Amino acid sequence: MASFDFEKLIIDIPDYPQPGVVFKDITPLLADAEGFAACVRELAEPFRGMGVTKVVGAEARGFMMGAPVAVELGAGFVPARKPNKLPRETVGQEYDLEYGTAELQLHKDALSPDDRVLLVDDLAATGGTLVAQVKLIEKLGAKLVGIACFMELEFLNPRELLAQATDVPLHSLVKVS
Repeated sequence: MASFDFEKLIIDIPDYPQPGVVFKDITPLLADAEGFAACVRELAEPFRGMGVTKVVGAEARGFMMGAPVAVELGAGFVPARKPNKLPRETVGQEYDLEYGTAELQLHKDALSPDDRVLLVDDLAATGGTLVAQVKLIEKLGAKLVGIACFMELEFLNPRELLAQATDVPLHSLVKVS
């Protein structure tokens, strides 16, 4: 359970980006120094002492959460990007979207078998983006030690899809039923 009241810094936006969807806007959290610092600390906390050497986060919100968590843990940060955004040789992983597919890529030399990786994102929704990153980490031979997300949309059951890809724990600060 989170020690900070993060929900006070989340604004519900009804019918965005389409009718029937309630978008959870976390930009007030990012703009609040105390709230953002608490978020970073609490995302990192369960993984202290686990020897994390790299944090992986997908663009763009995974960058916003993952990079400061990497600093907090004394680890490096590895960006997972959309195709053609990384300048050197990459490995890619496709994943399903509601209406099609997308792909994330890592630099081929971004991780090694010596790395202990924490995967960080702002949101665990269906789990597809997280699973794609899990597979990329595995392709590069690194050891995934955990997944940390600011918010988990429990009603979309992201843990079910994640359980098919990995047995590492998912740590989330805010759960939406």
